Amino acid sequence: MATADFEIDSQGKGVRLRLVGDWTAAGLSRLRGRLGPRLRKELGDAPVATLDLTDLGRFDTTGALILSKAVHGELPEGAWSARPEVGRVYDRVHAVESKEAAPLKRPSALTRGFAKVGRGMHDIGGEAILSMAFLGRLITATGSALKHPGRIRWPAWVSQIERAGLDAIPIVAVTAFFIGAVVAFIGADLLQQFGFDVFAVELIAISVLREFAVVIAAILLAGRSSSSFAAEVGAMKMNQEIDAMQVMGVNPFQALVIPRLAAMIIMLPLLTFIAMLAGLFGGALVAWSQLDLGLAFFVQRMSVIPDIGNHLFVGLIKAPVFAIVVAAIGCRQGMAVSGDVESLGRRVTAAVVQAIFAIIFLDAVFALIFLELNI
Repeated sequence: MATADFEIDSQGKGVRLRLVGDWTAAGLSRLRGRLGPRLRKELGDAPVATLDLTDLGRFDTTGALILSKAVHGELPEGAWSARPEVGRVYDRVHAVESKEAAPLKRPSALTRGFAKVGRGMHDIGGEAILSMAFLGRLITATGSALKHPGRIRWPAWVSQIERAGLDAIPIVAVTAFFIGAVVAFIGADLLQQFGFDVFAVELIAISVLREFAVVIAAILLAGRSSSSFAAEVGAMKMNQEIDAMQVMGVNPFQALVIPRLAAMIIMLPLLTFIAMLAGLFGGALVAWSQLDLGLAFFVQRMSVIPDIGNHLFVGLIKAPVFAIVVAAIGCRQGMAVSGDVESLGRRVTAAVVQAIFAIIFLDAVFALIFLELNI
């Protein structure tokens, strides 16, 4: 295969262009793209008066494209008379190359809006399918762990209890204390206008026991533990540690997900109870300072509230459900991490957002259920 080349000689007002060798994709690839720029540079603006094809070997669309760009499509009449089959290839390439591309039409705002909604629905559907698959594997792993307790990794479970539960007690207690105080402040200001100061106890007790304590504890764990689970499991997925566990015959769900899930189920009810005590204490202090209701009166008044046990039950019964949601979403997002750091950041953010949304949604569902059951 002869290497593609050319020669240029002056001829009157133009130049004589002599093509040499094989002007094909294979022949030109060995020149690493140097032939086209050199041909355009040496030709400049000089017109081609004669095209010499005596030493031209094979010729394909790659050679035709380089020649068309170099001569700007300006060749003399009968330039290809010696090789008409080559001329036909050149004419087709030049016709396509010289044709201006139609300008891209920007979609309308309505079209872009529908496209964005469609992409969003597609992503939601994909997330739903993956979540159902994760839930199925989680149920299977949980059943296997209950059937064979010896397979449960107890040291990992104890470690998660400490990290996800015990270490969260200070922030949960302080936050619940201030929430109870804020509720008491609002109630004191409102009830004093009607002379119903003593009913501030009912307001504080019912709101803290029934709603605020469990929701605040769950949301704090969603931001604290769900993100941690997603980051830990996601980092292991990035480093292919989970793949290595599967190769060694270790079930990642039993090794990573079950200990975190069990720890959250145990610790969130405990944290909820602590949040209840802290919230009631914060509300009692404000009632004492703003309404002159003593702590002894606050406790005595709270003890005679009708169905106070039901309110305590409603708050505590929601805690295990919220715990399952927080742990499952965090681990599910961690398992979905791909091989880059950007994916890890997206999944950690998604874990927190989805967990908080699920908590609020489930709390509303529980409220409707308990309303129908008159609890």
